[in-house]
Amino acid sequence: MSDGVVLGKKRNANFELLRIVAMIMIIVLHYNTYCDTLIHLGMPVTGVEVYATILEAFCITGLNTYVFISGYFLSNSKVKLSRVLQLICQVFFYTVMISLVMMITGTYVVRSNDSFYKIVQYLFPITSEHYWFVTAYIIMYVLAPVMNSAIHALSRKQLKTVILGLLIWFCFIKSFVPVMFVTDKWGYDYGWFIVLYLIAAYIRKYDVRVFYNARNSLIVFFISCIIIAFMKFGIYYINLTRGGFIYFFDVPFHFNYFFTLTGSLGLFSFFRYYRVKENKTADVIRFIAPFTFGVYLLHMHIEMKDRWVEWIEHIIGEVPVHSVPLYALHLAASIVIIFTAGVFVDWIRKLVFGFVGRVCHDTWLFKKIRQWDESLC
Repeated sequence: MSDGVVLGKKRNANFELLRIVAMIMIIVLHYNTYCDTLIHLGMPVTGVEVYATILEAFCITGLNTYVFISGYFLSNSKVKLSRVLQLICQVFFYTVMISLVMMITGTYVVRSNDSFYKIVQYLFPITSEHYWFVTAYIIMYVLAPVMNSAIHALSRKQLKTVILGLLIWFCFIKSFVPVMFVTDKWGYDYGWFIVLYLIAAYIRKYDVRVFYNARNSLIVFFISCIIIAFMKFGIYYINLTRGGFIYFFDVPFHFNYFFTLTGSLGLFSFFRYYRVKENKTADVIRFIAPFTFGVYLLHMHIEMKDRWVEWIEHIIGEVPVHSVPLYALHLAASIVIIFTAGVFVDWIRKLVFGFVGRVCHDTWLFKKIRQWDESLC
């Protein structure tokens, strides 16, 4: 997702780099989950589990940061129908085309308990939450014009009050009360994305100097992540010695946990102050960053999300769960493989979309979409 991250005629390289970093963090989260290397309540802890859990504490901020980027730029730009349709078509490209390719190559798995709903997840990926992130993001995107109108109409005090009220509801209470609330979706929904959007929009509209500089921002990021890890290990120890806190054990790794939010703000703010030098490296960053969404769509496809670690094991060997250095190397190699594959596939997708766009540019449908864009802006 590009979301207009532009500085002058060129895309803003520091935010594009943040987009790449955030997606790498998301891959780390998925790798740790599918390798099952995070600590478990009541179970002995290994060195790899300690390492993976600490890494998880730092990388859990990646998704919020990714949404911050969207909110920061979308709040100051025109939301186009064509962009929503392009996003939906991009999702269909992955849900349908990957499944067809896997069927042709014989890697598609048909399970005895598969139902008609699985077909629905391919044909209606947004409403069925084939990718929960995409569903939440598109709802946020569709609501962006409404939010932008409110952002521009409300006073600073009013907007700040709205954000504070939403944070109390979605974040503050659940972060400190060790009880599971029915309305809490752990940040896996469009409600939390709307909160992140409004925070980023507020920062941009009023040029809020969050944490004042890059150094302070980085300190806030590190302290927040250390607290997340400390809470995770602390609750594990309390449960091991005294019992209880079973639900709250997972809360520090929720996207709407208080310190996940502050860590995400610290990371976002650091890259907001940081400036990538204008050279070939910056151009490479600008080339790669727009494909990061494709990286997500590829490795989190229903047929792949539970299997890509296994496939990588056939290439570089099994996950070394008894050695921290080897686990770190395996993780790094896996990130390179998944990220490279995702960028390559989405580059192909872009070429296909570009060709279709050129061929259909003067058709009735494409003209009508452009007219809708103009009338809605």
